[in-house]
Amino acid sequence: MTDTTDTGTDEAVSRPRKSSWTYIGPGIVVAATGVGAGDLVATLIAGSKFGYTLMWAAVIGCVVKISLAEAAGRWHLATGRTLFEGWRSLGRWTTGYFAVYVVVWGFVYGATAMSSSALPIVALFPDGPGLKTWAVITGLIGLVFVWFNQYAVFERVMTVLIGVMFVVVMYVAIRVAPDLGASFAGLAPVLPDGSLLYTLGLIGGVGGTITMAAYGYWVNAKGWTNTGWMKVMRLDNRVAYITTGLFVVAMLIIGAELLHSSQIALTKGDRGLIDLGTILEDRFGATTAKLFLVGFFATSFSSLIGVWHGVSLMFADFVERIRKDRVGVAADETKKTTEEVASGERERSVPFRAYLLWLTFPPISLLFLDEPFGLVVVYGVLGAFFMPFLALTLVWLLNSSRTPKEWRNGILSNVMLTAAGLLFVVLCVQQVRDIPW
Repeated sequence: MTDTTDTGTDEAVSRPRKSSWTYIGPGIVVAATGVGAGDLVATLIAGSKFGYTLMWAAVIGCVVKISLAEAAGRWHLATGRTLFEGWRSLGRWTTGYFAVYVVVWGFVYGATAMSSSALPIVALFPDGPGLKTWAVITGLIGLVFVWFNQYAVFERVMTVLIGVMFVVVMYVAIRVAPDLGASFAGLAPVLPDGSLLYTLGLIGGVGGTITMAAYGYWVNAKGWTNTGWMKVMRLDNRVAYITTGLFVVAMLIIGAELLHSSQIALTKGDRGLIDLGTILEDRFGATTAKLFLVGFFATSFSSLIGVWHGVSLMFADFVERIRKDRVGVAADETKKTTEEVASGERERSVPFRAYLLWLTFPPISLLFLDEPFGLVVVYGVLGAFFMPFLALTLVWLLNSSRTPKEWRNGILSNVMLTAAGLLFVVLCVQQVRDIPW
């Protein structure tokens, strides 16, 4: 493998490097963060209702996510600007939306992530502290870990957690003895009666959150700041969402084999995985059930610390962009904002740590109180609009003069991003309809 040597010229640093497995990292982080316990339950339920029939939707979902994350990473590398700076260039309305979204979303998500991480611990140690106590403990551990460690350590821990997730989910999928013939048959696009929303959810749901926008920030935090890393980023991104696709396929197999034939229903949300643990214990014994709960914890806790780190990076950049706009920093002084992320400066900043505290302490109150009705509605609406917002603003940014000509969208990228945007608009409408108004 040969790398380019930085001779101090733009041409030298922008020459393409050879992609290599040794560089993989941000993709592992985004895969571990994006796949939460609730996503796995939704996939299990799809498998329990329709067997292998929707396998093709999982594959398409993987391709859609590759396109979206590649676009976010390409923007960061091609322009030297962060995604929020790109949004800011589209108008102040983007700042208003993001400001409200990141505050309300973080408040509710913090409680959700802590509860999800605590559930498998309570199941593993039923005689220990209760759910709320473990939830607070996991939140505090996440806070301390991200506060005192920068990207390199964070990435290594996330790699271990996704390794545990991968081994456990694949082991369980193999134990349930998948029907390979039915699996391959499920790659043919078919829509059984009543499956449309499950299909759209599979395509758009798993791994499709604000963490996709955070991918570009993790790319920079890794030290990739120019177009010389474009090939590496694209390999890294494909690894991320192929891994995510394998998770989805494995959970569909588990749902199809373990639940579909027996017509067993799971509880919606994270608690559905506790139900699955009980089913696995009845079928395969306590060891397999406990191993699954360990994988459940790895899934939930990796999402917790991933959001604690990635969204805090985005918030720190948001605050810095607002500050520089207010003091009138010249445009040419802010061109290399991605280098500020790469230096670790953002992870040591006051806004980064302030948002860490926001994700941890205010949400603890929601663990002891029912979520206020109005907050649930606002959270649902803002969350539903985020993925269409991401997809359509990326189309805008990557087809404009804001992006160097050679790195603008081609026909395939435009088709994939536009299709993703339309898909997420449909899912957005459905999510808003499902909110308990």
